[in-house]
Amino acid sequence: MPRGASPADVERVLEEKRPWIVDQRRRQVPRLCLEPSSVSESEARTAARELVSMLAQREAERIGVAYRRIRIGGQRTLWGSCSPRGTLSFNWRLVLAPLDVLDYVVVHELCHLRVPNHSRAFWALVEGHRPHWRQQRDWLRDHGPELLAFRPQV
Repeated sequence: MPRGASPADVERVLEEKRPWIVDQRRRQVPRLCLEPSSVSESEARTAARELVSMLAQREAERIGVAYRRIRIGGQRTLWGSCSPRGTLSFNWRLVLAPLDVLDYVVVHELCHLRVPNHSRAFWALVEGHRPHWRQQRDWLRDHGPELLAFRPQV
């Protein structure tokens, strides 16, 4: 994405990259979870890298932080993490979640670059950038086990 892209341009590209979302407004489980043959893990990892990279680049500037690199993995229990050296790691299955959930996890990890714990200061920073973060966290609590159980067919 070009550096001067408008928020509308970013959103358009993000939506084009995520054709398997059934109806984001209703917060349903993505169609990909219901139709495993529709995408491979490799395709999902590529999509996750593209989406996370675009979101992280945009949001890092807004938060006033810089990350070193982005890693996409297949963690069994974590959605994201932030290393002391600035590596942001994300679970590829986040690409199966609604875009606002993925966005929240990216912002959450970027905020750890400023506050490396889950203190009140950390949550205040998250709230300042994503006032409705609890809804996304709750979505992950409700649907996360389904996403973690997802295994694409080879």
